[in-house]
Amino acid sequence: MNGNSDVVRDSTIPVTVLTGFLGSGKTTMLAKLLRSPRFAHTAVIINEFGEVGLDHELLEQSREELVLLANGCVCCTVRGDLVATLEKLHEQHVLLGIDRVVVETTGLADPAPILHTLMADPRVTAKFRLEHLVTSVDAYNGLRTLDAHPVALKQAAVADRIVLTKVDLVDAFTLKNIKERLKSINKIAPIHVAQQGEIDPDLLFLNESSGREHVKAASWLGDQYWFHHEDRHHRVHTHHHAGEHDSGIRSYSIVRDEPVSWQRFATWLELISSMRGDDLLRVKGIVNVLEHPDQPIVVHGVQHVFHPYRTLEKWPGKDRRTRLVFITRNIDREDIETTLQVFESKK
Repeated sequence: MNGNSDVVRDSTIPVTVLTGFLGSGKTTMLAKLLRSPRFAHTAVIINEFGEVGLDHELLEQSREELVLLANGCVCCTVRGDLVATLEKLHEQHVLLGIDRVVVETTGLADPAPILHTLMADPRVTAKFRLEHLVTSVDAYNGLRTLDAHPVALKQAAVADRIVLTKVDLVDAFTLKNIKERLKSINKIAPIHVAQQGEIDPDLLFLNESSGREHVKAASWLGDQYWFHHEDRHHRVHTHHHAGEHDSGIRSYSIVRDEPVSWQRFATWLELISSMRGDDLLRVKGIVNVLEHPDQPIVVHGVQHVFHPYRTLEKWPGKDRRTRLVFITRNIDREDIETTLQVFESKK
């Protein structure tokens, strides 16, 4: 973790990671998204050669690492290090006009290592920025998959956006149950529905190239994730589903009304990250700091790894409270609260 704050650079290329369990429909959805003219300059990285891809016959017939698809997109496969693949793309991004990268993971992949690379490897962060993690979930098999496969649970837990697929195969009751289950796992991510693999690109790539960090912060600091002022002392209650207790995954928010010492707060984050990083699936939030209360700091972490902290030019809205969302495994909200209170009370 790096305790220094800095300002995001507009020149970096946005990267979206697309994940989802086997058969969840992520490749079908991506293929349809890429037919849009808006994606003519998108580079797609698939991290296992031979999977059913965007144009399977074309990929099988090519021995090149970079393939120019008929729609103008560039497709490449990870045959080694993701960093090397991204660096090769960056070398050619001006020539090819690349303005966005999508990394499609394998269905059995834990997305955390890819997120760590995009968030913390200086060879990557100097040229690329992680914008979104989109997870596709099969509405028909989703509840069974989440109960049976821990990696599917984690894919949903760390997502920025969740897309439900195959909704035409389920009734309203089943759809309601899968949505409630996903919300109990992950309060941060809005849940969208793809119809026959079709979805509005703006739902997944909103503000992807703006570089305006305060706008992007506002997109995930909606009122639906936080206490309102009149009930801010009440706990967040979640729906429980069979299997949730076994997984130990919880999502909850921490709110502070008064500005906090950044030095103490950063030290606290360092502590919980080093001690419980494996179970700290995701942390995302905005912090009102004593040192410059008009310019909040955005924090964003996945397990042991945190983005370089970013100072916003201004608050994204009228609410100036410190607001954090935690998605954890076997870490209770009370444990997070107690340790934070200890650091807040230090003189």
